[in-house]
Amino acid sequence: MKRIDLFSVEPNAYKALVPLETYVQSSALTKTHKELIKIRASQINGCAFCLDMHTKDAMKFGETPQRIFLLNAWREAELFTEEEKIILELTEQITMISNGGVSDDLYTKAIATFGENYVAQIIIACVAINSWNRIAVSTNKEIAK
Repeated sequence: MKRIDLFSVEPNAYKALVPLETYVQSSALTKTHKELIKIRASQINGCAFCLDMHTKDAMKFGETPQRIFLLNAWREAELFTEEEKIILELTEQITMISNGGVSDDLYTKAIATFGENYVAQIIIACVAINSWNRIAVSTNKEIAK
């Protein structure tokens, strides 16, 4: 079913989110970390539009198809670093916030691994992609062909 184009109907809503995305893009997060966050959150949220966009972006930045294919099973795939596993777990716990939020153990491990600033940037990156996912899924945003 065709739904509204939120950005045409409420352009100020789009304009309000752009600075958040601009912040994420200018953050210290590596391109790999940004795309892993975006892809994993989009998998959880079932956002085909964002999955299409961010898997393509990740490959442009040098991510391998194998790691992208196995991202949904990152715990079993031995292709991800310990740092990436922490980021993926944070992404999952933030995205599925209703399951209790970020555990104290994970939070402590993340701060010890990355420091407060990098963890703050991971959290904001998760918030941003979850916002975009919710817009795209709610409005049935079509995949570019």
